[in-house]
Amino acid sequence: MVPPLITLEEHFISKDALPSFSGKYSEQLKHIPGLTEKLSDLDDLRLQNMEVGKISLQVVSHGPFGSSPSQCRSANSQLHEAVKKNPTKFAGFATLPMSDPKAAADELTHCVKEFGFVGALIDNHCEGKYYDGADYRPFFATLQDLDVPIYFHPTWPSEDMAPRYTGNFSPGASLSLGASGFGWHSDVALHILRLFASGLFDQFPKLKIIIGHFGEMLPFMLGRIEELSPRWGNFERKFKEVWDENIWITTSGVWSLDPMATILRNTKIERILYSVDYPFARNERGLEWIEELDGSGMVTKEQLEAIAYKNAEKLLGVKVEVGK
Repeated sequence: MVPPLITLEEHFISKDALPSFSGKYSEQLKHIPGLTEKLSDLDDLRLQNMEVGKISLQVVSHGPFGSSPSQCRSANSQLHEAVKKNPTKFAGFATLPMSDPKAAADELTHCVKEFGFVGALIDNHCEGKYYDGADYRPFFATLQDLDVPIYFHPTWPSEDMAPRYTGNFSPGASLSLGASGFGWHSDVALHILRLFASGLFDQFPKLKIIIGHFGEMLPFMLGRIEELSPRWGNFERKFKEVWDENIWITTSGVWSLDPMATILRNTKIERILYSVDYPFARNERGLEWIEELDGSGMVTKEQLEAIAYKNAEKLLGVKVEVGK
């Protein structure tokens, strides 16, 4: 029997952002029927798709789409209204104007304290700028003080990154290689390593960071990173300690048991969270994967329940009703 399911990487596009949506998402629009309609909906269509995937609670977030402070406030307000309307079915991750660290900290504080959001989901970089610099330290201080997680989500290559994914192949291949086909995931992994190398986790040892897509390649390089990262500086806490205590990973959009075999060997079970990546991935495909995992013998009933919903309940401070 499938346990209750909580999903954490589930997106919408706000009314303000929708007109500029189609450009960067042209490849997804070609291959995912009804994508625009699903992204723009925070009501019946989303709830129907959750029912198909047997999802008890969906943590909804904006984008990926970099935005100004006013655009972020508008998107967060729209999401807040949807959560108020369906509080047992939706929770919210704030979208933040990460190009302005102070504005981002202020918006995070507002969304957690005033809207009751359970954390934030942010673009992995701002036009090529990562968050390991001193100007972002006050933002991470706010994040730690609020005691909520932040989800690092892939975003489009910046102008200086784009040539790495352009070559003797089609424009469609170029777009995909720079995005969901590969580049998105390796770039998030690089960012997490940059944060570690900058000493961020020594300065803020209680940070809670979520990364998707089975850990954005990091579990498969974990042994190598453990061996080589001592060369990067003198750290109070080694990378494996940070991995065990500060990082959570989700299953979003990776429907194979092969990665799980590795993750179950090097990642604590309480750090693994079920997610779908709706509507870029289908809720029913996620359900099929959960059923495959259940039947595989790779996890116990208790471990399956932890991945499905109990870990998310503990991390986010939410609760689902078992059997409903």
